Amino acid sequence: MPVDPRFFEPLCQPTLGQLAELTGAQFDGDASAVVTGLAAADAAKPGDICFHDGDAASAASVSSNAVACFVKSGIAGHLPEGVAGLEVKFPRLAHAMAGDMMFRARGWFEDDDGESPSIDPTTRLAPGVVIAAGVAIGKRTTIGPNTVIGPGVQIGRDCIIGANVSIQCALIGNSVKINSGSRIGETGFGVMSGPDGAEDAPQYGRVILQDFVSIGANTCVDRGAFDDTILGERTKVDNLCQIAHNVVTGRSVLMASFAGISGSVTIGDGAMLGGRVGIADHVKVGAGTLLAASAGVFRTVPDGETWGGTPAKPLRQWMRELAWVQKQVAPKSKAKS
Repeated sequence: MPVDPRFFEPLCQPTLGQLAELTGAQFDGDASAVVTGLAAADAAKPGDICFHDGDAASAASVSSNAVACFVKSGIAGHLPEGVAGLEVKFPRLAHAMAGDMMFRARGWFEDDDGESPSIDPTTRLAPGVVIAAGVAIGKRTTIGPNTVIGPGVQIGRDCIIGANVSIQCALIGNSVKINSGSRIGETGFGVMSGPDGAEDAPQYGRVILQDFVSIGANTCVDRGAFDDTILGERTKVDNLCQIAHNVVTGRSVLMASFAGISGSVTIGDGAMLGGRVGIADHVKVGAGTLLAASAGVFRTVPDGETWGGTPAKPLRQWMRELAWVQKQVAPKSKAKS
């Protein structure tokens, strides 16, 4: 999806020649071609530039709509037809450099340019609340002390937001509850390689909390890298949970405390996650599934199944394995004399 200008100010639309010069890329193509946006490799649209860290065999997965793609040396010739390859040592870092040239995060301070907040007269703000430029807040919403609402954030009606909450790069629906100390829309754990070691990767996506979502105290919901992190209607998240970038849940998902959901996980409608459940990145959890407490999920869970254990597996299999282990380690009873 395009970078949302409510949260990131567009600065320029560079040519491929300018980006090649900026990043030191080896480039054989139309230097005058204009780049209008940033995207992930599989979701690029016309005018977008993306990056691909993989090998030649996987280069074909890059969207053929992209105007160009940062790739490693020797990979450019394997990209789809019409996609220009800019060869660099660190493709994701080069893509981040292009992003810094094209966009800037909207500022928090009074002297930054931006529209004045639009706050309904029925909204109630406790002492110490900070509202940045471009924010819109609907009817009858209440916001607790010392909460900070970042630039461009949109909040619906009848929401209840607790004390010491921070919200940025987010679209909040109606009747949403966010308890004290929660962090919505932070960059999360995005890391890329650079010449000096690990670097923080920029994230240009958003968080979308649909109607009647509840977020527990001290829970973190990270914004997407390029797409959105989305919690579906009536999803209920307990205290002290971590929801990483690009996670998408369906409706009425229940998540108990200390759950940790890695990036790009998809969870179906009505799934229930026990306390301390951990889900690895890019895993799909089906609709109506039940995950037992402390389950460690590393592969797809089909609709309607109940899984437990680490690594997680169907409940009956897990229980049989537990019973067998307990039988093996149980002390032997002494023979009767």
